[in-house]
Amino acid sequence: MALPKGRTNNPKGKPKGTKNKSTAEVKELAQTYGAGALTTLATIMRNSDNDQARIAAAKELLDRGYGKVTQPMEHSGPNGGPIQSVTMTPDEFKQAATEVLEKF
Repeated sequence: MALPKGRTNNPKGKPKGTKNKSTAEVKELAQTYGAGALTTLATIMRNSDNDQARIAAAKELLDRGYGKVTQPMEHSGPNGGPIQSVTMTPDEFKQAATEVLEKF
């Protein structure tokens, strides 16, 4: 029997941190190749005549050993100013959204 629109048998959703079963299986399988993959990357880094391949291999080894470098992001408003926030009622939001959509 179908549930009424807007209802679910699982109102709280999937528990936080629950792994996707197929993702976990792929990860587990890939990890069996970990040592060989690292050896291959190290070999390429040391022995390749292609500088791009050597750099790519070194980068992959560093990413796995130390984690990827975080990319800084700057969040700002127009012309580098502060971000402005607006509080709207649902009706005001609907009106604003309608006006924006009419431009397209």
